[in-house]
Amino acid sequence: MTEKNIHANPNKNRTPRHRAREFALQGLYQWLLNNEPASTVVNNIRGAHGFDKADGEYFTELLNGAIAQSVELREVLAPTLDRPLGELSPIEHAVLLLGAWELKNKIEIPYRVVINEAVELTKSFGGSEGHKYVNGVLDRLAGKLRPDEVAADGRR
Repeated sequence: MTEKNIHANPNKNRTPRHRAREFALQGLYQWLLNNEPASTVVNNIRGAHGFDKADGEYFTELLNGAIAQSVELREVLAPTLDRPLGELSPIEHAVLLLGAWELKNKIEIPYRVVINEAVELTKSFGGSEGHKYVNGVLDRLAGKLRPDEVAADGRR
C-alpha cells in the first residue's frame, strides 16, 4: 500500500472545517512519526501553505485533543480493529484517532458526518482501499460511543 503525499495542497473546494481536519491529519501524522510535542506540531502546521483558509480554532482543538487523549482513544479503538493499531499505515492510524476523538467529544457533529469526513481524508491521503477499513472501524465505534444516535438513524 502506498500513501499519497501527506503534504498535498488542500482541495480548493473544501470548507474551513474540512481543511482544519486535513491539517490536523498532517499534524497527527507528523506527531506519530516524529514523536514531537503537540505545541511544536501545531506551530509547524500553522505555518503551512493554505492554513489561513482552515478553521484554525477547530484545527487546534482537534489536534491537541487527539494527541492528549491518544492512549484512551487507542484503547477504545482496539476492540473494533482486526489487527494491532501499530500494523496500520500512519495515515489510517491518524485518521482513526481523529475520527474517534470527534465521535467521543463532538456529539453535536452527527456521527455520519464524522465518518464521512474520515473516509474523505483517507481517500485523499491514504492507500487505495484504506477508506473502506476506516469506514468500517468508525461505524462500529459509533455504535459503541453513540448507540442512541446510531439506533435512531437506523429507524429512519
